[in-house]
Amino acid sequence: MSADKHAMINRYKWYEIIGIYCGIAVFLTFVLAPFVEGFLVSLKPLSQLFSSPYRFWPENGSFDAYYTMWDHVPGFARYVFNSFFISITATVVVLILVVPAAYAFARFEFKGRGVLLGTFLAVNMFSGAVLLIPIFRLMRIAGMLNTYFALIVPLIAFLIPTATWLLRAYMMRIPRELEEAAYTDGAGYFYTFRRVILPLAMPGISVVAITTFITAYAQHFIFALTFNSKSELMPLPIGLFAYFGRQEVVWNELMAASFVGITPAMIMIFFLQRYLVSGLTAGAVK
Repeated sequence: MSADKHAMINRYKWYEIIGIYCGIAVFLTFVLAPFVEGFLVSLKPLSQLFSSPYRFWPENGSFDAYYTMWDHVPGFARYVFNSFFISITATVVVLILVVPAAYAFARFEFKGRGVLLGTFLAVNMFSGAVLLIPIFRLMRIAGMLNTYFALIVPLIAFLIPTATWLLRAYMMRIPRELEEAAYTDGAGYFYTFRRVILPLAMPGISVVAITTFITAYAQHFIFALTFNSKSELMPLPIGLFAYFGRQEVVWNELMAASFVGITPAMIMIFFLQRYLVSGLTAGAVK
């Protein structure tokens, strides 16, 4: 075991290791730079944001924007709660529908299976803006306008295809021999699914749950702006949009509100990151 570890460590030359770390550093720079810049903007007074020459580090920076933003948009806390509630509800419903559907697509051959999978894939090619008017008419006929359902139902419809494809691919890697052994012992389909497949699929389900929640948390704007006119039901993107005034954009408060708004999602990811990592790496080593 020790020899194997040393072999893995020493398989790269010193200049290859330097190149790998430099590549990682460049990648992280491009990924993290917008977040660092956004945080620094939230610490700057509005007068410093357009100073010439531009200063990357704030002079006399403070957290004043994190306090004043609540006065600029009084209902901001409600917007954050609405986004979290809508995202959690959409994620739970998507998982309830997608888990058995992904198992069926992964294990059973039935008429129209390929057509349905192709349809799911085609749905992802359409933006919500393309189907906005038809969805609006359906919502009006169903009496869902100005309700939480008007924001949750379209999200679920657009999230199900991607979640189904992701979880189906994971379930296809689960050995069929485990199910066949359960069938041999007299277990039925439902019992096998509940006691054999679900425990093995939990890492994949965790990945789908996290990605679905993040996607739902970020994509409320166009649906909320079209299907809802009640301020008490508006999600986070509408609250952020309020910082875009007619004369100027309150950039420091906008950045502060953005970081406060993503805090619930970051907390959730922090506590679930071990499930995310295990789900992404499951099956990598046999």
